[in-house]
Amino acid sequence: MASSTSSRTKTGVISLVGSSAIVSEFFGYAVNSILFQRGIYEPETFDRKKKYGLAMMVTNEEKLRAYLNNVMEQVQNWLKTGQLQRLVLVVVSTETHATLERWTFDVSTNTELEGASADATVAAKPEKELSGEIAAILRQITASVSFLPLIDEPCAFDLLAYADSSVDVPMEWEESDARLIAKSAQVRLRSFNTNAHQVEATVAYRDDDADGA
Repeated sequence: MASSTSSRTKTGVISLVGSSAIVSEFFGYAVNSILFQRGIYEPETFDRKKKYGLAMMVTNEEKLRAYLNNVMEQVQNWLKTGQLQRLVLVVVSTETHATLERWTFDVSTNTELEGASADATVAAKPEKELSGEIAAILRQITASVSFLPLIDEPCAFDLLAYADSSVDVPMEWEESDARLIAKSAQVRLRSFNTNAHQVEATVAYRDDDADGA
């Protein structure tokens, strides 16, 4: 996950290209953080890295890192064209195949940039302000262990990308159902806005006392 701060120019504007780099980089750190905090992978398979003024955990497993980099590269391409609507990380029981958690990141593109070229620009948000907004979401992910149910069974994860029907989908990607949770509770997390893209985050988790999804 290379730094994307250079994508924001000194002229005080940001393009879809620059914003896409920032958003996809955030997604990469968010996914790594969820996988670490929720115990999907062993703690020793993560390394500590400073980012957004925080100590972030990043996988050191080569296959997982390659998979995430591949996904984020495609996500970034869809962001550049304003075609990505949502990225979802689902945590699934490997024994029952039931979805236990569903982390959703909804993406909206600035209406001024809809249909524009990837180089089109809007006024940039101050870097410190944007970094603070991103850090606030990542802090909530870190704190999620305090309000999410304990995961006490082996789990796997999957990433679901929701994009416009007109997008070109790589051969290695496949169709998936929404992996909804039959009975769930939902917590809305913070959001951030690059001024080109807005990202809103929520997490839904299995709650047998809930009325439904």
